[in-house]
Order: sequence, then C-alpha cells, then structure tokens
Amino acid sequence: MTMPLAPHSDTPGNGLPAEADLTAPGFWRLPPAQRLEAFALLRRRESGPVYFTEPRRAWRGRHAEQRGFYALVTHADVREASRNPTVFGSAPGVTTPQPARWVQFLFGQSMVNLDGREHAQLRKIVSRAFSPRLLADTERDIREVVARVVDEAVNKGSREFVTAVASRVPFEVVCNMMGIPERHRPRILGQLNDASENIGVGRGPGIRFRVPGKGLRALARMHLMIATLARERRRRPTDDLISALVNADVDGQSLGNRQLGAFFTLLMVAGVETTRNAITHGLALLSAHPGQQALWAGDFGRYADSAVEEIVRCSTPIIQFRRTLRADHVVGGRTLRRGETVALYYASANRDETVFDNADTFDITRSPNPHLGYGGGGPHHCLGAHLARQEMKALFEVLLTRSAGVRAAGPPELVPSNFDNRIRSLEFDFAGPPSAERSSAPGSRLTRRPVPDHATAAE
Repeated sequence: MTMPLAPHSDTPGNGLPAEADLTAPGFWRLPPAQRLEAFALLRRRESGPVYFTEPRRAWRGRHAEQRGFYALVTHADVREASRNPTVFGSAPGVTTPQPARWVQFLFGQSMVNLDGREHAQLRKIVSRAFSPRLLADTERDIREVVARVVDEAVNKGSREFVTAVASRVPFEVVCNMMGIPERHRPRILGQLNDASENIGVGRGPGIRFRVPGKGLRALARMHLMIATLARERRRRPTDDLISALVNADVDGQSLGNRQLGAFFTLLMVAGVETTRNAITHGLALLSAHPGQQALWAGDFGRYADSAVEEIVRCSTPIIQFRRTLRADHVVGGRTLRRGETVALYYASANRDETVFDNADTFDITRSPNPHLGYGGGGPHHCLGAHLARQEMKALFEVLLTRSAGVRAAGPPELVPSNFDNRIRSLEFDFAGPPSAERSSAPGSRLTRRPVPDHATAAE
C-alpha cells in the first residue's frame, strides 16, 4: 500500500492520508502490515511528532472537550519518553480515557499511573517482596506448570491454543506465586475475562474505541476477594507473594487492601494478558516461518534468549501508553508544551529501520535487539519482564523439543485494538514435524508467506 504524503500542517489531522489516522477505529481494523506501513510513514516525517485530534466521544466528564495527542513513533523518541519521568509523567493516567477520580478512590491507584516518590515507594515495597527465594520457587513452578498444561492439552486433543495453553500457563504461575487458593481461580479467571472484555475497538453502529476499565463490577468482585485473602494472610502469613506484600516493612510501610487490589489487577494484565499474547504470537510466528522454528528446535539453548526477545519485538504485546508533559520539551525538533499528551507507540519503535536492520524480518538470531517491548526501560520498566521471559522459554522448550510437531493450523484471529496486540484464538495441532523453510537464510521476511498478517502485527 502506498500512501503519498500531503504537505505537513499544524492543523490537527492535516498532512496525512486518511488511512494513517491513529484515532480512527477503522485504522485498527486494517491488516497489520498496512498499519505498520502507516507507522513507517510517520517515522519518515522530518517535522517531528504529528498531532492527532481525538473525537469528542473519546473523552468523558471533565475531559469532554476536544483533546488530542502527539504520536511518538521513533525508537529514540519512545525510549526518551520512557526514561525521562521528570518531563514525561504517567499521572494522571497512561491509558485513555484517564481513570476517573472516583475509580481511583474506589479501586486504588495503579502503579503505572504514579510518578515520583509515590511510585518509587510502592515499587520498592513490591520489589522487596520478590525475594530470591520466591523467584527461585517460581522458576521451578513454571516448569511444572508448563509440563502439566502441555500434557493436558495433548491428552485432551485440544485444538485452540489460547485457552488450552497460552492463557493457562501465565495465569496458573501468577496464581501460584500470589497464593490464590484453587477454589477461587475459576471465578478470578471469569472476572478477568469480564474486566478485559471491552478492550479493543467497538463494532457496529456508533463505533467507538473501547478501553481498559469497563468491567468495573468484575473488578470490584476481584478486589473484594483479594481483600479477604489479605486479611487472612495478615493473621496467618504463608510463603506466597500476598503474605510478603501485606506484611512487608519497607520504611514502615506495607500494601493496604486497595493497593494490593490495584497491584493484583496490574499483575493479571501485565503478567497474564501480555504474556499470553506474546506466547500466542510466538507460535504463530514460528509456524509462519518453519525455518526459524527448525533452527531453534535444533539448538534450543543457543537461541532461547534471542528468540524470546525477537518474539517480543515482533509482537510487542502493548501497543501504546500515554504520558503527560510536566514541562516544555523539544521532541524530534518540535517543541511540546507542558500539559500536552504524547502516545508512546512501542510497536512502531520496535520496527524503526534506523535501529533494526531488516526491521520487518523475523530473525531469532537477531543481536543486539534493543526492543522496547517491556516499557522502554526507566522507572516504569515491567517488573515481570524476567518472569515472562522464563515462562516463554520453558513453554517453547517443551513445544519445540518434546513436541516437535506443534504448529499453528491457520492464521490467528486478531482482536482489533488500539491498546494491546491481542489474539482471540489460534487453532493448532501436533501433526508431524515442521518442514524446513525454502530459504536457508537466518531471518525470514514476515511478508513471504500467506499466514503472516499476524506476524507483522504491532503491539
């Protein structure tokens, strides 16, 4: 697809073809390759970040006036905004619409929406709770969970990968680590699905963006359950993460019930949803490029680290987060003003051709690979990044070395979303070993095969 550029204008929405309107729900329904081409077009502009005006319906209450954002699409700009919290603040919120004050009061403030001392103190409490002993126990547990989940999928003849494997592994690992009793888990999984059901782009008449935070009743039920467990752990601590968080003494502070509920919700999204999507995209990518799958299976340990990083780069599970400028600042040669909003498009940054050679090539040998898939570094770098990497390596080791025939049986069903790169379902089977790709080159172009629309999907 070719999209010629019109002369740039500072008038919101001008200077770009209609296909590159990041505020339009239709943009997020385009095939992934077309979306990536639009981001490449934005990266090539020499006039700095482009301003997009959001429709009035995207804002509520005190935000009901027309608002907009500057799109940060280059690796350099997204990296700087991620690592410079003095200028690029996470408060009042990194998603859109920003969380209402009553929601923050009722459910507590998520760590991703905090800045400065408040964020540092909360992160310090959580980081201390992830003790070496807890992490070692969790790594052992990951292998046990992976072996059991894959065995059950094989024995039951499962054919849908998201529900049978990709969702179960991170969910069970997080629940085990937190110390969630088995009796509560089906209800939590249902509440998680309800809370995230409306993330994405709406369909039908009156189309609008759907965003995180719609399933408030499900969220409330989940918080009540966590508060009950917190009271039990304060009376009778165990070796789980909930006990460590509610009984911590970091500068005289521990997590209260609302803080614990907000952290658990974040862990379910960051630790379950994003890992599930990365795992599913990983299988789809490897199936679309069997030469890469055969290379990894032939020497799993040698390529484990680089393959996982390349899966994260190509899938980038989170599409974007917002930041609010706390001071005037020059970005890409353009002066942005205090109070203005920027959107950090990690997917675009992870395909920046000035940083990644053959950026649209899936190459498990890629090194170095400075992708921004875990938040770009800085104070908000994902706390669960190490855990997610361990889960992916453990699972693909089983799938590629013990069950060499695992492969996607067709293209994934993507959820059109401006927030996360979600796959709703992916059919798979264990029917025979993968055939070698025609090319013997280390990397495989994402557009060479008929399956790869998913492979070029951004965050």
